[in-house]
Amino acid sequence: MRTETQNTVDAIRTSIDLVSRRMDRETATHRLEEFNARVEDPTLWNDPEAAQKLMRERQVLVDKIGTVDALERELNDNIELIEMGEAEGDEEIVAEAEAALRALRDRAAAKEIEALLDGEADANDTFLEINAGAGGTESCDWASMLARMYVRWAEQHGYKVELQAETPGEEAGIRSATYKIMGHNAYGWLKSESGVHRLVRISPYDSAARRHTSFCAVWVYPVVDDNIEIEVQDKDIRIDTYRSSGAGGQHVNKTDSAVRITHFPTGIVVTSSLKSQHQNRDIAMQALKSRLYQQELEKRNAAINAAHEAKGDAGWGNQIRSYVLQPYQMVKDLRTGFETSDTQGVLDGDLDGFMAATLAQDVAGKSRAEALAED
Repeated sequence: MRTETQNTVDAIRTSIDLVSRRMDRETATHRLEEFNARVEDPTLWNDPEAAQKLMRERQVLVDKIGTVDALERELNDNIELIEMGEAEGDEEIVAEAEAALRALRDRAAAKEIEALLDGEADANDTFLEINAGAGGTESCDWASMLARMYVRWAEQHGYKVELQAETPGEEAGIRSATYKIMGHNAYGWLKSESGVHRLVRISPYDSAARRHTSFCAVWVYPVVDDNIEIEVQDKDIRIDTYRSSGAGGQHVNKTDSAVRITHFPTGIVVTSSLKSQHQNRDIAMQALKSRLYQQELEKRNAAINAAHEAKGDAGWGNQIRSYVLQPYQMVKDLRTGFETSDTQGVLDGDLDGFMAATLAQDVAGKSRAEALAED
């Protein structure tokens, strides 16, 4: 086997080993056996809610173990093909197997990153808020560009996206927007996007074609799982209704259907501005519970807490990422140093490299902290 091919094989084995260790293969196998035994119990569905939870947890284990098994099987099959091709002098078979191994290496690397998503709420759906910073039209336009970027990223990954609330800018763009992004690991992937995002470009709104710097704040927090109890007392909240803003004309919303909920103990304010007031109440209350749950996660997770505290105001000194379109083209994450000159690709939703770098850094930081604690 050629050196380059052996390096590919070694990289695949390293990824498989990390995925196995992250999920604790032996423990996962024992748990799956326990779940399979409970599934055979005829009284399981006497409690439908508990049964559904068990079936979801079982499916997660089936998927994780199946992923590792499939990677190992494909790796061994292609190694055997190469050995057979080399023994028979069939270069075509060898070339096909080597190409398959290169593709497998990329898939295994992606699964390696995905295995890092093992936090308490990583598997959940997520809310994503975008708020324009100081700068008027420039920042509002930047907010709409970020919204488009995240919607494209979500759609490219098969996630469902729902716009929960939006406030348009006075001249262009949006002042703020809240999306609900639904799919497995939506929160785990997007949580690293919380922070201030800085744009440098020649302004399309400046007749003198000068360079402008704009800021927007992004906040990501998980949708609360049905099994997580978050108590919100009536005395702690105020619910206001107001008329939804829109483009006007014959289709303007003429009823006070939008809902705003203010939580007094924390100062959290959430809104929803769809057509149905009843639906808006449910959505806003879910968003409030998710925000409260996020606060609890932050108390228990120093890394997440530090990231949110560092977010600060949407302005100089608080940004996590810079998007420079002029005088050169570059997007750079200031936490990890990951960067690319493909600015258009990033604005079209190519964010996986940035997310993976942050996930890897977070895991490395936690590992160092755990090692120091043991010492």
